Amino acid sequence: MKIVVSSTGATKESPVDPRFGRAAQFILFDTETGEYRAVCNDQNLQAAQGSGIQAAVAVSRLGAQYLITGNCGPKAFRALAAAGIKVVVGAEGTVAEVIEKFQAGKLSPSNAPNVEGHWG
Repeated sequence: MKIVVSSTGATKESPVDPRFGRAAQFILFDTETGEYRAVCNDQNLQAAQGSGIQAAVAVSRLGAQYLITGNCGPKAFRALAAAGIKVVVGAEGTVAEVIEKFQAGKLSPSNAPNVEGHWG
C-alpha cells in the first residue's frame, strides 16, 4: 500500500506539515517495501487558489491509497475522495511517527474535512 504524508522536509524525520495543499513536501511511503521518497510541492506553495485540488491531483498521480496530513479543506477532501484516496487528518509529529501509528491502527481515515477552504 502507498501512503502520502504532508511534510515540512524531505526525510521521514521531518515534521508533518499541518497544511496539505501548501505542504513543502509529500513523502510517498510504500508499506510493502518500507521505501520512501520525497516529492516536492513547490508548484502549490505560492498558489493564489486551487492549491488543495492541485495537490490532490499530484497525490493521486503518485498512486497513493491514503493521505496523512494535519489539515485538509473541503475541495481537496472531495478531490481526494473522488480519486479513491482515504484522508487521515489531525496528524502531528514526524513523518516516521505518523506512519508507525498508522500501521499500528492508531490513525483512522476521516469522514470529512477538518478546516474551511483557504486555511493556512
